[in-house]
Amino acid sequence: MSVSVNKANSNNITVAKFGGTSVADYQAMLRCAHIIKNDNSNRVVVVSASAGVTNNLVRLSQANIAAQERESIITEIANIQFNITKHLACQLILDAEIKEILTTLSDCAKKQAEQYSLKNSDEILSFGEQLSSRIFAQVLQSIDVNGHYFDIRPVMKTDSLHGKAQVNVAEISSKAKTLLLPKLADKVIVTQGFIGSDEQGNTTTLGRGGSDYSAALLAEAIQASHLSIWTDVVGIFTTDPRITDQARSINEISFGEAAEMATFGAKILHPATLIPAMRQDIPVFVGSSKEPEAGGTLIQRQVNSNPTYRSIALRREQTLVTVKSPEMLHASGFLAKVFTVLAKHQLSVDLITTSEISVALTFDNPQGSTQALLTKAVVEELEQLCEVSVEHGLSLIAVIGNKIHGTKGVGSSIFDKVNDFNIRMICHGASEHNLCFLVPEADANQVVERLHATLFTE
Repeated sequence: MSVSVNKANSNNITVAKFGGTSVADYQAMLRCAHIIKNDNSNRVVVVSASAGVTNNLVRLSQANIAAQERESIITEIANIQFNITKHLACQLILDAEIKEILTTLSDCAKKQAEQYSLKNSDEILSFGEQLSSRIFAQVLQSIDVNGHYFDIRPVMKTDSLHGKAQVNVAEISSKAKTLLLPKLADKVIVTQGFIGSDEQGNTTTLGRGGSDYSAALLAEAIQASHLSIWTDVVGIFTTDPRITDQARSINEISFGEAAEMATFGAKILHPATLIPAMRQDIPVFVGSSKEPEAGGTLIQRQVNSNPTYRSIALRREQTLVTVKSPEMLHASGFLAKVFTVLAKHQLSVDLITTSEISVALTFDNPQGSTQALLTKAVVEELEQLCEVSVEHGLSLIAVIGNKIHGTKGVGSSIFDKVNDFNIRMICHGASEHNLCFLVPEADANQVVERLHATLFTE
């Protein structure tokens, strides 16, 4: 689908990313292939693993998986992929290639069961995208699109922080220009999201949901004119449609608003996705691969509408940590000590509020994460400085919009409607685009539904 944007770019190249449900089976892949064929600017395709594959790979990446379970999981992965290849004329050749890849996967999984490591885990988790990208390239060729498989790892350079590697933007830009860009004149390149490699050539991963980020990094590196994120929903909604049937699609949204939405729980975008797009001012289109004709949401720097309330985001599985010490009273340096501990363990704080002798901090526990972020070791180290309390079972609700901190009546519009719920923490004023607060997990859906009815339908 072509989109109208405010920015002209001499490189008429679109990077298109398809999520797991968009490449789940043959019919889904075929729909995506026609999206690519219908717009000649689509030159780079980034795919996630087929739906269901990553969850199986996460199980394989764990320690002490018995041999029988390993083989059962690999068989399940094989069935997902073979159910796609059976529709292709090149089935025999492609199936032989897949079997060879799955043999390597089996060897990696056996090694992991014998001696667990995050390095092995990254290697295992990378196989989903390796498989889906090979298959999708052949689906493109089956409809006369010159699609070619491309291993992204020599381009997507990262550090060696396995499980959530940090990218080297300068190196990615250099490698993309020499290894990737020259191929785009006569080919549609099909490659992987989520995975990369470190300086030693070891496979790394960017964290769960990193395929969107991969696509944005590539768009930045080759100075693409557009980035398209194809999912299973028609754009970005005013809130999660599973919570209320009153949620509606948003036609346009600014980078700032979208960044807040992604950060505070809107699952349609990985939180880091917009950073490369914003750096190069690349418009981002979000649409449904199931209904490409239905339109979607265009994200760009300048938009025509700037409403006070744009959306309500919800992020579950939040941890609230309160650190308390009388030493904070009229003392300097205490917060620095707390954040030194957090930095040592590479923890990022989402929200923070302070009083004279205590500080409340929130941490996200990403769904599907294979390891707890706030470990016992972190808590014990903080306890050497102060009294620490940890609360789980909370959800973060963020009201996203424009000039929220400078608009009269915002507080009453929001909190008057939810004053019969226990509000655990409020963060307001640090950003013009959001007002955030915590509620018990059990109340989250009802709070969002009530607020949406107040702010968007009254």
